[in-house]
Amino acid sequence: MTWNLHTTHVQDGDLVLLVGQRHKHYIITLKAGMEFQTHRGTLKHDDLIGLPWGTQIFSHNGNPFYIYSPSLADVLRDMPRNTQILYPKDIGFIFMTTGVGPGSTVLEAGTGSGAMTTALAYAVGELGKIYSYEVRKPMQKLAQKNLRRLGLAERVDFKMRDIEEGFDETDVDILFLDVQAPHDYIPQARAAIKPGGFFASLVPTSNQVQHLLMALNQSEFAFIEVAEIMLRHYKPQPARLRPTDRMIGHTGYLVFARRVEMSENPHAELPNNEQETGSNDD
Repeated sequence: MTWNLHTTHVQDGDLVLLVGQRHKHYIITLKAGMEFQTHRGTLKHDDLIGLPWGTQIFSHNGNPFYIYSPSLADVLRDMPRNTQILYPKDIGFIFMTTGVGPGSTVLEAGTGSGAMTTALAYAVGELGKIYSYEVRKPMQKLAQKNLRRLGLAERVDFKMRDIEEGFDETDVDILFLDVQAPHDYIPQARAAIKPGGFFASLVPTSNQVQHLLMALNQSEFAFIEVAEIMLRHYKPQPARLRPTDRMIGHTGYLVFARRVEMSENPHAELPNNEQETGSNDD
């Protein structure tokens, strides 16, 4: 299987996105000689192989589909899961805030179904590395299966261990916690993050945010931020442009911080984490 984002034409073995009427979508792997059956008709894989991406095709009974290479958001939406996954709106903000990118070394605690792991592995590229910790074996197996399907498993070192014992890694660029009580593991997180590196966590309730903020301050993290991302879609109709009836609201609080190294100067103190609003110009 190949998740092929950089070619112009569909190839045998590609992971493809089929979009039908009312945006009904399917993600399948093409195999020569096979067929894909839906309630809107049958598509022969051989008829798709060799077509340019974006081509409109028709099932045996005349229903239209478009064939695309799936985006990261498409893949995460379609991913088999046993737990709630992060939304693309949150993942994108995490990446922008922490600088996750090609060559990054990222430590993740709470693999779950592997949605965030997939996004991280995609972002760090072939030169980066993800270390992902989980305590539930069935969840880890599901995550490994999901990443193998996308050809990303080699970028991830999966570990089965309680993070209360600490992490094997040190000097990682970014550490992401998606666990029930992240405030309990801040000393372990600090020991794993490189000086100046990033900490990030998704926290569901405001009470947990408060506990996490106190723990971060006690472990000499600074430049702390708390954010909540809302996403509203609009109906793409020029004459009647208006919001859709539903929006993606609260999915969790995002908490960010950076590891700092305090000076031995007796007057040294952590930066004030309260940010001023308005212009940054002095």
